[in-house]
Amino acid sequence: MLSPLLREVVEDGPSLAGRLVGLAARATIRPTLAIGSHLPNAPWPWGVVNFVARGATPAPGSMHGTVRLPRCAARLVRGPGVLPAAGAERVVLYLHGGAFITGGPDTHGRMVAALSHYADSPVLMVDYRLVPAHSVKDAIDDCYDGYRWLRDQGYEPGQIVLAGDSAGGYLCLALAQRLLDEGERPAAMVAMSPLTQIAKAAKQAHPNIHTDAMFGAKAFDALVDLITKAARRNGQSEAIYEPLEHIKPGLPRTLIHVSDSEVLLHDARLAACRLAAVGVPVQLRVWPGQVHGFQLAGAIVPEAVRSLRQIGEYIREATSQLSLAPVAEDYGR
Repeated sequence: MLSPLLREVVEDGPSLAGRLVGLAARATIRPTLAIGSHLPNAPWPWGVVNFVARGATPAPGSMHGTVRLPRCAARLVRGPGVLPAAGAERVVLYLHGGAFITGGPDTHGRMVAALSHYADSPVLMVDYRLVPAHSVKDAIDDCYDGYRWLRDQGYEPGQIVLAGDSAGGYLCLALAQRLLDEGERPAAMVAMSPLTQIAKAAKQAHPNIHTDAMFGAKAFDALVDLITKAARRNGQSEAIYEPLEHIKPGLPRTLIHVSDSEVLLHDARLAACRLAAVGVPVQLRVWPGQVHGFQLAGAIVPEAVRSLRQIGEYIREATSQLSLAPVAEDYGR
């Protein structure tokens, strides 16, 4: 029986553009990942994706600056129309996806600028350290440093929203649990197509393993292998942290957007049910026929724009309950 705190909504779609993006992903991304999955420890040039993304032009009307964190950098983004005064009300800490091995401010820059616009909020995007050179634990530490930077600028927990896509969903949940142990609860969490557990068996057995436009079963074998070996290489012999095993009351209210045809529908629904079971209000919005992380295709897929607009509205509502004082900003800190 579903918890009354869990609301699941099935959206309309997919549009023709959404279908075409899915077909293109199945024809290109899925076979590429399938090849890579058979040799996960080969010296694949993971950085090429980020290098190519550097050539992308910023969203028109957006502004960004670099923030120095203790062990990595971050990018502070203002989307089109987001005025400096908006930073007095709320801020989003964004944790990008990319299976912990790729992605960053350049790959996600335009989507984050759109999210900033719809949320009417600056967004701090953490360029956390990546597997295999570093561990997932290192990535969580970097995300925590990003949160502490925002707190040092004067933001209260109730002004901060944690958001992320794919592997960033795992990082959001792991960070929220670490903050809860310290007595802090951000205003909300937002996860798009979230990976919420490293364990692979349930995903590989899910019916969507045949319909996912990107990931086959071997992709999850490769991911677990890379994560496990990266942890050992960095002297972390303990078991890989599984956020779903540490769900407890007091975590932030949560919004999840996911495709009905992707494998991570399993992770999204499982996380939603476990959060609601301990008293966390959860809204799960399921998008028919979309590709994993379809919000990144906002330039051509209308459902991506609708999704980001809904997320922006959720962020504004979650942070509108406080009378908030201005905070300082320091792009170069």
